[in-house]
Amino acid sequence: MTDTWPDIAPAAGTPACGPPSFAPERGWWVTRHADVRTALTDPAFRVPVVDSGPPGTLAWLRASVSRFSSPPRHAERRSMVVTALAALDPDELRQEAARLTVAVLDRAGDRVDVMRELARSVPLRVLAGRLGIADPVAAGTAVAVVAAAYHPGVDVAVLRRADRAVATLLAVVPPAAPEVRANLIGLLVQACDATAGLIGAAAHHLLPLPGGDPSGAGRTAELLTEVLRLDPPVRATRRVTVSAVRLGGRDLPAGSQVLLRFDAANRDPTVFAEPAALRPGRPGAALLTFGAGERGCPGDRHALALATGVLDVLRERCRRIEAPLCHEPHPTLSVAKTLEVSVR
Repeated sequence: MTDTWPDIAPAAGTPACGPPSFAPERGWWVTRHADVRTALTDPAFRVPVVDSGPPGTLAWLRASVSRFSSPPRHAERRSMVVTALAALDPDELRQEAARLTVAVLDRAGDRVDVMRELARSVPLRVLAGRLGIADPVAAGTAVAVVAAAYHPGVDVAVLRRADRAVATLLAVVPPAAPEVRANLIGLLVQACDATAGLIGAAAHHLLPLPGGDPSGAGRTAELLTEVLRLDPPVRATRRVTVSAVRLGGRDLPAGSQVLLRFDAANRDPTVFAEPAALRPGRPGAALLTFGAGERGCPGDRHALALATGVLDVLRERCRRIEAPLCHEPHPTLSVAKTLEVSVR
């Protein structure tokens, strides 16, 4: 096995690092590592408010989860997620994800679409089962529908399907207070596209083509951390300034729409030596893909464990089939539509 990896070029649309920049049609873009970290931790930058709706609808769900909560409600709702995750052993998640991946490959024939058969289903099935969801398979299907409508801007038909999917999920989530149930569903939704995007990106970058050299050396978990840096499934996150603030030498007025670009900040050459190189074992403290501060992702270890379980098996048994990689249309996420591999 080789112990070196090729550089990973930035995805199309990834901006270069520089001072915060403004354009009327898009608002402010923040790309430098130090500036993104500051905006993630400075109370002058808030998560945009979302409107609520009738109980049991998508609008109600979004307004009830910690991710979109205002500061007075965020800590209480986040603790619901932290409590649920504390009962889950990441190593057990990894082992179960690996077991289900083996089962899929054993019945797949000589080819399998990683995105359809593994990345979008295995992590959700494992996580839903461990959270006590009554029907993990049905829950996974419903979560994918909700995830497709989770961010504002989708059409009415998609919203209606998502409302029905929220009702399906409420029927299988263990009994609890409404906000607790909403945050369990939110945890599954958060894991859906982000974990699928990580598995797809990792399979694309780490699996060799048929006839090529075996997958390079390195522990899968360390390789995934580098994929998260170089080709993050969550490319950006939004904030709004609640007061005038100076960031990176620029003055941002109150009410400014701000997009924090993880994809650019994770390649900041002032923080990462050889920023395009995939170097397993880099210190992980600088990685921004999971956020930072009080709103940093509480399930980072669990997401990595689930992805590691899938990728451990893929690296052992699969080769990537050369084909153009197309991604789902989304303003802040990067999730491959399909990714075929050959199975041995």
